[in-house]
Amino acid sequence: MLIDFPLVATTFMTSDYNAVLVAVSVIIAVFSSFVTLGLARRVRMASGNLGRIWWSIGSMVMGTGIWAMHFIGMQAFELPILLGYNGLITLLSWLAVVVASGIALAVAARPDYRWPQFLTASLFMGGGICAMHYLGMHAIELTLPIVWDWELVIVSALIAILASATALNLFRVLHSLTGRQLWLYQTLAALVMGVAICGMHYTGMAAAHFAEGSICLTANALGGPELTTIIVITTAMLLIAALFSTLLDARLQSTAFRLNQSLQDSNTQLQKANAELQQRAFTDPLTNLPNRLLFEDRLAHALLRMGRSNHQKVRERAGVLFVDLDGFKPINDSFGHASGDEILKSAAERLAAQARTSDTVARVGGDEFLVLLEDVQDVAACMAVARRILQALSEPFHLGGKELQITCSIGIVVFPDHGVGDHLIAHADAAMYAAKRNGGNSIVVFEPHMGSDASAQLELQNDLRHAIARGQITLHYQPKVDGSSGSIIGVEALLRWVHPERGMISPDTFIALAERFGIILALGNWVIEEACRQLAQWRALGLHMRVAINLSVHQLRETGLAQRIATALQNHGVDADQLLCEITESIAMEDTLATQRTFEELRDIGVYLSIDDFGTGYSSLNYLRQLPAQQLKIDRSFIRDLETEEDARAVVQAVVGLAHALGLRVVAEGVETAGQRDILLNMRCDELQGYFYARPMPADMLLAWARGDKPAGTADFSDSVFGGLAPA
Repeated sequence: MLIDFPLVATTFMTSDYNAVLVAVSVIIAVFSSFVTLGLARRVRMASGNLGRIWWSIGSMVMGTGIWAMHFIGMQAFELPILLGYNGLITLLSWLAVVVASGIALAVAARPDYRWPQFLTASLFMGGGICAMHYLGMHAIELTLPIVWDWELVIVSALIAILASATALNLFRVLHSLTGRQLWLYQTLAALVMGVAICGMHYTGMAAAHFAEGSICLTANALGGPELTTIIVITTAMLLIAALFSTLLDARLQSTAFRLNQSLQDSNTQLQKANAELQQRAFTDPLTNLPNRLLFEDRLAHALLRMGRSNHQKVRERAGVLFVDLDGFKPINDSFGHASGDEILKSAAERLAAQARTSDTVARVGGDEFLVLLEDVQDVAACMAVARRILQALSEPFHLGGKELQITCSIGIVVFPDHGVGDHLIAHADAAMYAAKRNGGNSIVVFEPHMGSDASAQLELQNDLRHAIARGQITLHYQPKVDGSSGSIIGVEALLRWVHPERGMISPDTFIALAERFGIILALGNWVIEEACRQLAQWRALGLHMRVAINLSVHQLRETGLAQRIATALQNHGVDADQLLCEITESIAMEDTLATQRTFEELRDIGVYLSIDDFGTGYSSLNYLRQLPAQQLKIDRSFIRDLETEEDARAVVQAVVGLAHALGLRVVAEGVETAGQRDILLNMRCDELQGYFYARPMPADMLLAWARGDKPAGTADFSDSVFGGLAPA
């Protein structure tokens, strides 16, 4: 317990050490140092997954060895009273040194780390060792606090940092040695490291004074010779196993071993892929709640079960609650997507807490949730659950030291009172929107007159499902102009839907509908196929240019996206670098690991990559630097204000500079005036796109433009686009 009391007027207990246990602690410190040095070589020599495995093993072995030396040294410490240790704090002391060891090995694995990194790693590792030691001391709970000699505490910390720096230097030196020289230097280095670690521990122990009359409150907790024996044996076995593993890895380099290792890695990756496929297919990746697909499956099973069980004297009911958060978008826009994600995860936990184990809570949209209540008596029972949800979500959310308040709107339907199974979700949705129109923070039970809106939504989504087969969905293409030459060098493909009765339907309307009703993947796959088909057709006519398509968040979460694109390119005989995939910044930052994995897979097949709507999200520049993208696209909201707003010009100038520094091309979309064009060209923007140059047009109109049939004064196609364009 790090509490300093004056040394005067205090009588302290006389302490002693068990010489055998002290010797054991020194042996373990030296042995663990020897094994760790071997593991550090394995970490530095290995790469990829194997390197990460050795790093994990090395961190665990190094940390456990240092911790075991410390714990045995504590057991060697003898006072007139019986000592014991708080289990949780003891565990935290172990975690602290394992983390510190991981940092040290991570730095040691880098072949070119420099002095700032070396000093930082030494401080972190030394701090971790100190944290381990003094947490371990804190695990002794006494009626009178430990009195510390702070000069010795500081000395122990300096020893820990010096020991850490020594270890990092030894990691680097030993990497270049082989044979008998390696074994000799590794043994000597292990002695130096072990003595340094022990020196820190026993210096720290010397700094502690225990007041006479103090009683250990954890005397009956961890401790005793049996525990010491277990720790010694377990640690020794761990170190021996780790040593054996390093020797085996160093010597067994035959083809049979590599094949066996490859088979094991393949099996692990297959299991991981299968697990990830199941996870992505049925679970929302952010909240780990069921997604719409799983919810609809459970709803269908619940209705089938009710159909079998409902007879003349039994009348089961099921309720569906559609929950939408009020005021979520402003929070998401103001505090960033990471903060918004935390709100959604907290909201999901609160929703799940209000449901029974037999109920299902699912996330089906950005801030939309569905709750299936099975075996309910009536609407009143559903209302009771809805009120609890309303109350739970109205409680403040704590985020970064701030309290944020949001509410929710809830729509309720009860089966069989409010419709058949395939209309329940739509009816709950309609009731929820009625609650929204009432000002939010309210509950609305579905009424028949609300069904007209729900029916219209169902009818429109049903039409959308058949629109592709009926030829109602098309791609229009908007030219992209090179900033230096003023010529058209590529196009962006944009979806258009001409409904036979309703006419042109806004993409904002039908894309949102596709996302809500699970049609977006089919729509996205059609775009991939159609863009590749059109590229092949243009190539046959002598027109070679790059086409950009937009990928949705649902496609990014779909396993096999890169393979699907590669197959489409191959089937149509299109070069991969003719296709550019645009992913909005907000989507890219929503699930960074999944985005980076997908980007790398797309890069491997040769597809060009772009971050769309840049500036509207909340990017980590470090993460952006790691993405294998070739292009940034500045959001039109900044371009719109270029001529009137100084801050818009500053943002665009900064983005252009940042992108060029990262080796990326910059595209400005939404260019509508000559003034905007001139400002962007002065900023050295690479490509421009917008109504100033051309509106999106059908493929045949674009081809005619390329052949010269275009409005006067508009941009020509670049010479690089033509490869012997066939005459009209």
